[in-house]
Amino acid sequence: MSSELLAPLDLAFWHLESTGHPMHLGALALFGPRPGGEAADGVLGLLADRAAAIPRLRMRVRDVLLPVGGAAWSTTKDFDVRRHVREVGLTGDDFAAEVTAAAGELMERPLERGLPPWEMYLLRGPRDEGFAVLVKLHHALADGMRAVAIGAGIFDEIADARHTGSRRARPVPPRSWLAGPRVLADLAQSRIEELGRAVGVGASVVRASRLDPRGLPALTAAPSGTRRLGTAVLPLDDVQQVRRVAGGTANDVLLAVVAGALRRWMQERGERLPAAGPRALVPVSRRRPGSPSGSGNKLSAYLLQLPVAEPDPLARLASVRRAMDRNKAAGPARGAGAVALLADQLPPLAHRFGAPLAGGAARMLFDVLVTSVPLPRSALSLGGCPLREIYPMAPLARGQSLAVAMSTYGGQVHIGLVADGKALPDLDRLADATREELDVLLDLVGGEVAREGAVR
Repeated sequence: MSSELLAPLDLAFWHLESTGHPMHLGALALFGPRPGGEAADGVLGLLADRAAAIPRLRMRVRDVLLPVGGAAWSTTKDFDVRRHVREVGLTGDDFAAEVTAAAGELMERPLERGLPPWEMYLLRGPRDEGFAVLVKLHHALADGMRAVAIGAGIFDEIADARHTGSRRARPVPPRSWLAGPRVLADLAQSRIEELGRAVGVGASVVRASRLDPRGLPALTAAPSGTRRLGTAVLPLDDVQQVRRVAGGTANDVLLAVVAGALRRWMQERGERLPAAGPRALVPVSRRRPGSPSGSGNKLSAYLLQLPVAEPDPLARLASVRRAMDRNKAAGPARGAGAVALLADQLPPLAHRFGAPLAGGAARMLFDVLVTSVPLPRSALSLGGCPLREIYPMAPLARGQSLAVAMSTYGGQVHIGLVADGKALPDLDRLADATREELDVLLDLVGGEVAREGAVR
């Protein structure tokens, strides 16, 4: 892979970035010590070696003459992995708190645009009680699912499989620079169909936009450029128990948990609970299993009104379930949140010059991002050190102060909260509220089961 044009959505993410709004994804992974060995002994070199062996991580973005306004991925000839993999020493007694604070500061920093857009940091404390790894990947380089596939290459299980397995490159048929009449006709028809899709998607997005995007003060505060991270862990068995009794999907339950946590947090802050909102953008992957690595971001999204004004937790869950069912029935291409699909239909020049306008329009659509990132189900390790926890981190759109990302690993749901540090200084309280909300739902469904048993 020597050169590859950025897909339209990748180009949009590349141009949406600014100093105060870096567009990188992240993951904070916490590891335990290896049996009978030092926790982080040799891990930095191992990280560097494995990252250097991932071809995608050698790619940087460069401008191209055609298409006008476009850009391409190209292999970095003088690639030096040491510019991307670094160690950060922590000195305090509370390792978990220090890791979260340090990761927040590192997430503030935009990636250097002249280099392959990624970084990895080894975070280790004064004692061999474990260590953490923070991975940053630009959103133009990968969507959530692709980021997982790239980042997983550092783990023992995936790296070993890559070394032992062999893949043969598929032959690419030669392509003529001179298109025949049939090719030109097919190309013209394709462009007409794309225009029709763009009009349809654009109409959905416009209908979903708010002319008065006042939003919620805490979630749409003026950006400060600072970042604060919060984490929460929920037992997957508890989530599934609520799902089995109340219906819907595990993701419906988690969205209802987020809504309930926001309600608790807002009430404690003395904020008004809006009857219609806040609006959550819920990304949907359009990536098919086995799609090629260079196929770019494949995203759409659903819009969901989080029912924070509803006092009954089970009623909140039912409201989320109904709304998500409607979204799925409409489909990601025609739903109100298909803004990513609209970006996919625009020419490169529109992304280059329209990025500031598009970035400012995000608050017209939503107040908070809530996304689920799938992870491998098998146990993972790095240098023999077991992975204990892993928290996905989503970027903040311009005009938003909070992004929520969730992943399931080791029988637990790990929730990563990324917030503007000045707008949400009490982010830890919101993280605690997610656990409290799930406990309440679990008690309520337990009561429902008990009542049904008594009636029988």
